[in-house]
Amino acid sequence: MNLRKFGNTGRLVTEIGLGTWQLGTKWGDPFNHDEAMRILQAAYDNGINFIDTADIYNDSNSEKAIGEFIKKYPGHFYIVTKCGRGLKPHVAEGYTPEAVEKFIDGSLQRLGLEQLDMVLLHCPPTSVYHNDALFAGLDRIKASGKIAAYGVSIEKVSEGLAAMEYGISAMEVIFNMFRLKPLDELFPRAKEKDIGIIARVPLASGLLTGKYSSGTVFGEKDHRSYNRNGEAFDKGETFSGVDYELGLQAVEELKQLFGTSDLIPYALRWILMHDAVSVVIPGASKTEQVASNVRAAQIPALTQEQMDGVQKIYDRYLRASIHNNW
Repeated sequence: MNLRKFGNTGRLVTEIGLGTWQLGTKWGDPFNHDEAMRILQAAYDNGINFIDTADIYNDSNSEKAIGEFIKKYPGHFYIVTKCGRGLKPHVAEGYTPEAVEKFIDGSLQRLGLEQLDMVLLHCPPTSVYHNDALFAGLDRIKASGKIAAYGVSIEKVSEGLAAMEYGISAMEVIFNMFRLKPLDELFPRAKEKDIGIIARVPLASGLLTGKYSSGTVFGEKDHRSYNRNGEAFDKGETFSGVDYELGLQAVEELKQLFGTSDLIPYALRWILMHDAVSVVIPGASKTEQVASNVRAAQIPALTQEQMDGVQKIYDRYLRASIHNNW
């Protein structure tokens, strides 16, 4: 698989990584340790060297499974974890250097590592991106050797622009064919500052797979059922904030543009057409999805006609309701 420079870390990462929000399970279902281990093995077997996780994923079971698995392949994987969402309540005042260091210590223990490759603040309240004391604390934690680098996971472009005033090495942002705003200012600034971009929610919570319809039923505990209007967390995390029925209309146009009902490889390849992106992190709830994701890196570059077509579909269906919100 192709490797890309990961910001100013000095590391090269595979352009397709593995996101582990739903590692070994479908959203809302109980964690399946054995399936998680099979998915991680499939990632290794398919050449992936980048894993994205978080301390709260699957009640910390994602980190624990990753920690167990990577003992087989020491030094192979670059692992990014995230922290902060475990704060109760999840408020800006809770993001202190002491609290973040405690979260880091927990991740180190679960992953079985002496140093984290990278830790990201996990979509904190907006004011946290202006907290001088917190970022100074992260610099101290980095100097102590517990982390090699740090960054942020953001909801809004404005948050990313603010965070780049500090010593971050990477940024995780929702970027897909339904979310084009990062192209305007965020990506050019990140390239200028040599900050790695991790493209998350690349398939818009599955909407961009091309497999869903108006009749698709999601589980009761699946965020695609209960968070469509931001009832539990930021609306942008679910279907990238796109109205479901409107998104289905746009998907039908994309199917015509690419001449297929399977949009997965094209949705991922579209992201990789942007050189500001270091790595894209589709998730997998079963092993065959890992191989399917990796194939996106092997298809030819999209044509200018296809790239323009995506832009036109976004402008026609989504720009008015999406572009200024995140």
